[in-house]
Amino acid sequence: MRSLCEAYQLGITIRNKLKETDLVTAFEKLDHSIDAIEDGYPAWHPAPLSFRAMVLSFVFMEITGDSYANFTRRLTRQPEVATILGFSRVPDESAFSRAWRNRFDDATHEYIHAAAHFVVKEVHDRSISAPEVRSKAEIVDNEQEDTDSVEDESFSQEGIVQTTRLARDHAFGHFDSDRAPNASYEDTQFFELQTFMGMVRCGATQGATRFQYRRGEDYSPHGDTHLRTVKQFDPDELVDGFNETTDRLLSVIASEASFRRPVTAAIDITTIPYYGDVEGMPMVSGTKDRDGRAFKFATLSIIGQNIPLVLAVEPVRESSEWDENPSNQIHRTVRRLVRRAKEHVPIETVLCDREFDSIRVFQTLSNLDVNYLIPKRVSSSERDVLKQMGEDDQEVAVESASVHVESGSHPMRLLYVPSTSGEGTAVFATSLRVGPEEAETFCQRYSRRWQIESEYKSIKGDFLAKTSSKDYRVRLFYFVFAVLLYNIWRLTDFLLKAGVDGEMDYAPVLTAGECVELVASALIPHD
Repeated sequence: MRSLCEAYQLGITIRNKLKETDLVTAFEKLDHSIDAIEDGYPAWHPAPLSFRAMVLSFVFMEITGDSYANFTRRLTRQPEVATILGFSRVPDESAFSRAWRNRFDDATHEYIHAAAHFVVKEVHDRSISAPEVRSKAEIVDNEQEDTDSVEDESFSQEGIVQTTRLARDHAFGHFDSDRAPNASYEDTQFFELQTFMGMVRCGATQGATRFQYRRGEDYSPHGDTHLRTVKQFDPDELVDGFNETTDRLLSVIASEASFRRPVTAAIDITTIPYYGDVEGMPMVSGTKDRDGRAFKFATLSIIGQNIPLVLAVEPVRESSEWDENPSNQIHRTVRRLVRRAKEHVPIETVLCDREFDSIRVFQTLSNLDVNYLIPKRVSSSERDVLKQMGEDDQEVAVESASVHVESGSHPMRLLYVPSTSGEGTAVFATSLRVGPEEAETFCQRYSRRWQIESEYKSIKGDFLAKTSSKDYRVRLFYFVFAVLLYNIWRLTDFLLKAGVDGEMDYAPVLTAGECVELVASALIPHD
C-alpha cells in the first residue's frame, strides 16, 4: 500500500508546481520517481513505450479529462509534450487502451486516480489558476457513484475496506483480548469492525450489519458478539497496548530532526457525554454543566510545529455523589501521562489549562524535569498584585514564588501579562526563569493549546464509533481506538509532507477523510 503514499506525493508535487506555472511545464519539471508500482509487462515483453511515461500520461489525462483520442491528438500537435512525458515517439490510442487493460494492475489504476484526483481537488479548493484542470464535480461524482448513501460522503466503500485492512496490518498487533485460541473470530476482525464503525460513525449493531454486507456474513462478528469481546479487553492492557503501538508508529520518524529535540506538549481532559443512570457508574463524572454527566479521558499531545500526535491516554476517575471514589488526584494522572510520553520523545515544556492549577501538579512536573506554563486561578494574593499593577500603570509584572509539598520543592514565577482576549490581565505559573521584558512573548506560547481542542474535535467527530453502552470497558476501548486512528492519520500526513519536502506546519495536507485511507505500509518496513 506504499504506492498510495507515493501517489499522493506525486499529486502534492504537481499541485505545488501549478501554483507557479502551467500544467505542461509542471510535468516537464517533474523528477518524481515511480518505484511503488510495477510494470505489468515482463522484461521480455516487446513494449518499447516507457512504463513511467505511460503512468504520467494517464495521470495527465485524468487531471484534464482528456480521452485517449484527444490526448493522442495533443501529443501529435505538441510532440514536445510527448518528449516531456518520456516517450521516444507518439503512441496511438490503442497503445493507451492496451496499457490500461493489460499493463496496469489494480494498484496502478488506484495510484493514477489518487494522484490525479488529489490535484483536481486541490486546484479548485485552493483556487489555483489552472485552466486545463477538469471540473472537480466530474471526479467527485464519479467517486461517489458506488458509495452507500447513508454513509459519510468523505469515505468511499473502497476507502473504508482499505483502511480497515491497513490499520489491521500496522496498528493492532499489541492488543490482545486473551480469548481462547479456537475462537470463531480473530482479534483483528474485531479491530477491523471497530475501525469501520469509527469511520462511518455508527454503533455495533448497525456497523456489524453494514460491514458484513461488504466483507461477507462469515467474515465479521455480529454486533452483540463484538460488544462481548470488547469487554474482555483489560483496561490497563488497553492503555499499555496503545503505548506500544504509539512507539511502533513513531519508530519510523525517529530520525527526524524535530523529534531529536525536546517538544512542547499539552495535557487536557476531554469528555464523552453519558445520558443514562449513574448509580453504580464509578467512571462517570459530573461536568461543568451542573446536570451534565460524562466519561472523562486525559491525554498528552505534541503541539506546535511538530507532528501533532497523542502520546498518552489516561482514564479519569473522579469522586461523585453517586460513588465512593476518593477525591481525584490530578497530579497522579499528570505523572502517568508524562512518564509514558517521555518514553517516546524528550519533552521540554508542558502546557495545561486552569483545571491543572495545583501545587502538586507543579511539583510533579518539576520532579519529572519538565517545564510548565499553566494559567492560575486568581486568589487574594494575585488580586493584590493586580491592584498594585493598576496603581503603578503596569501592563506586565513577574513575581517570584516557590512550591513546597511533601514530594519536594522548587522556585517558580507568576507572570502577569495582558490577556489575549484584549480584556484584563492573565496570570500564569511557570517553572522557568522569565523576566518582565520577555514575559508577554513567553506566554504567547500558551496559544498553541488551541491545537488540542482541534484534535479532540477530530477524534470525536471523525473516528469515534457511537455507543450507548454503560460499560466503561466499551467506552475506553472506543476512545483508545479513535485516538489510534487519529494518530495514524497524522503520521501518514507527516510522511506525505516529508516525501515532498513540504513545510511541517500544523495544518494537514489531506483531510481526515482523504488521509485515513492511506495507512500506508511505509509506516512499517517490509520484511
